[in-house]
Amino acid sequence: MADRSGSATAGRAPTVDRPHDIRNVVLVGHSGAGKTTLVESLLAASGVLSRAGRIEDGTTVSDHDEVEVRQQRSVNLSVAPLWVDGTKVNLLDTPGYADFVGELRAGLRAADAALFVVSAVDGVDGTTRMLWEECAALGMPRAVAVTKLDHHRADFFEVVAQCQAEFGEGVMPAYVPVFGGEGGTRMVRGLLGLLSQRYYDYSGDTPVETDPDPELLLDTEPMRAALIEGVIQESEDETLMDRYMAGERLDNAMLVADLEAAVARGGFHPVVALSALNGVGVPELLRELPLACPSPVERPLPPVATPSGEEVTGLRCDPEGPLLAEVVKTVGDPYVGRVSLVRVFSGTLRPDRAVHVCGRGLADRGHQDHESNERVGPLGVPLGRRSSPVGRVVAGDICTVAKLSGAETGDTLSGADRPLRMPPWTFPEPLLPTAVRAEHTADEDKLSQAVSRLTAEDPTVRVEVNSETHQMVLWCMGEAHLDLVLDRLANRYGVAVRTEEVVVPLRETFAVPAQGLGRNVKQSGGHGEYGICRIRVEPLPSGSGLEFVDETVGGVVPRQYVPSVEKGVRAQMEQGVRSGYPMVDLRVTLYDGKAHSVDSSDMAFQKAGRLALKDAADRTRVAMLEPVDLVAVLVPEEYMGAVMSDLSARRGRVVGSDPAPGGRILVRAEVPQLEIVRYAVELRSLSHGTGTFTRRYLRHEPLPPQLAKEYATAAP
Repeated sequence: MADRSGSATAGRAPTVDRPHDIRNVVLVGHSGAGKTTLVESLLAASGVLSRAGRIEDGTTVSDHDEVEVRQQRSVNLSVAPLWVDGTKVNLLDTPGYADFVGELRAGLRAADAALFVVSAVDGVDGTTRMLWEECAALGMPRAVAVTKLDHHRADFFEVVAQCQAEFGEGVMPAYVPVFGGEGGTRMVRGLLGLLSQRYYDYSGDTPVETDPDPELLLDTEPMRAALIEGVIQESEDETLMDRYMAGERLDNAMLVADLEAAVARGGFHPVVALSALNGVGVPELLRELPLACPSPVERPLPPVATPSGEEVTGLRCDPEGPLLAEVVKTVGDPYVGRVSLVRVFSGTLRPDRAVHVCGRGLADRGHQDHESNERVGPLGVPLGRRSSPVGRVVAGDICTVAKLSGAETGDTLSGADRPLRMPPWTFPEPLLPTAVRAEHTADEDKLSQAVSRLTAEDPTVRVEVNSETHQMVLWCMGEAHLDLVLDRLANRYGVAVRTEEVVVPLRETFAVPAQGLGRNVKQSGGHGEYGICRIRVEPLPSGSGLEFVDETVGGVVPRQYVPSVEKGVRAQMEQGVRSGYPMVDLRVTLYDGKAHSVDSSDMAFQKAGRLALKDAADRTRVAMLEPVDLVAVLVPEEYMGAVMSDLSARRGRVVGSDPAPGGRILVRAEVPQLEIVRYAVELRSLSHGTGTFTRRYLRHEPLPPQLAKEYATAAP
């Protein structure tokens, strides 16, 4: 971002007619870095607000949800538009806490540039590093805002050096703070623009632009030279490089143009210095946002296809083109129903028009492929909780759409006469399970409806009703995410729930072969029951299920009753024979039996099959089995030893490790599910928020004897 003179234009927002006059900027950074406070300062400086709100008072535009007000932290993606010299800038404020990465990715999808907000006190953490890599993978232009310069522990230059070490040499300051103070105090007195070499004095009641002190220019000359070289190199302007190497004084306007080109290309990342609380650097940032950030026209559209999968080419950000938009977020409003936050990529969206809604097909989240035509409800320009009506929304802009009842997060909106589909962005997999139950039996149906709405709004929530344990399990991103979900169930949907420990579904199997007799003989006059069968039972490898073999000869068990024995064996396996856990992986061989011409029946031999399996179990050792997952943990190399030791302590077997990009290691291990119920929380603590993992079911294995005794009485 190059510094320029001039001021932002405040006033009423005019209608946007051209994508060239739009900028979509997502604010990214760790929790507590000052993103929401910066948005408030920018809104106040641009005239959108008469006074900036405060997080402590619950009066900010971004944190308007009752949960955010209570917890005093962002949990939702929020949009705040402002106007600068005829350009509309949509600021997308994202949560910084790792649990809400789904909201962050929605913001990245809707934006064309990212402003990384880094605290001058705390510096760069592991989460911020991961977010930078994610933006780099998307090719998104990035800049850095170093905030909290007013704090007594702030160190701007140390944090810039840290950003350069973590993000690369393309990170360079465009503004540097100037400190001063009396009596040993240290405060920010102003900013120096390195390219323009203008000084912005904040020591008075209002900022003043002046000529800098010559000594200050001399001290900052090395930084200015590095900035100019970096800009020219990244912009690939060979003519300007030749002139610079020849010692020619370069025109500031040319440097500014090259800087903007370098930022748009994604290889150069300017740093601005800010103190949002006292306004230092806010006017400078406000001026630069529409200048340094690319317009939607300059950014390529995501891949587009027809609903049948045929690739569509030639689309661009054109208001006259075919309609192509995406639902980046959905919110349930108690008064107007479902409200969708929509980014328009092509065409013009108008209210009361039919659109084609094409679903994502996120089957692993309980979603299904869906297509339908719906009529667009009222359109609005969002500003926190408020939304101002608007008559149309052109390509490149962001708006709210009411009453799209069938649209979910990630769905594509297109013309009813030309259906299109965009590939969904990657949603993180929720890995923290929690069992929930309605506090009152009468609320069970209400709970199911509320959970269904939550999963439609938030793709990072997954619900599972386990047929074995009969538990409803909510899968969330972490404890903070779980707190949010429970809060919304209670306060938005009026469902009181209680949480329970998740029951891991165990199994039983035969440890060694055995034989069993099933004798079901009840003859006391009249029609009785008669069914006798003898079986051999052998254990099979994990995942084999039941293999039923008929070896009877001579009709000792009539042919029509052989399936009845198998049915009885299967029913008893589902119920278990010792601790109530289902029995699996057996070969059951029916080799003998006896029937009665009158009293034998299908039910009689079903009962005999049940009794035979129980009898065989009484004659041998039954082993309890636990599910084992293949866990893949991705962590920075410095945490690899701690992670491997922790996995071993969880009865895990490390099966390999491989280097991964960014100085990280992928550790693979086979770990019992009993040991990783809360691993999403524990890994975050172990790796200081830098570790991620995936898991998938592998097989069932025998439970150690000491644990088998503990769980023998805890069957569902």
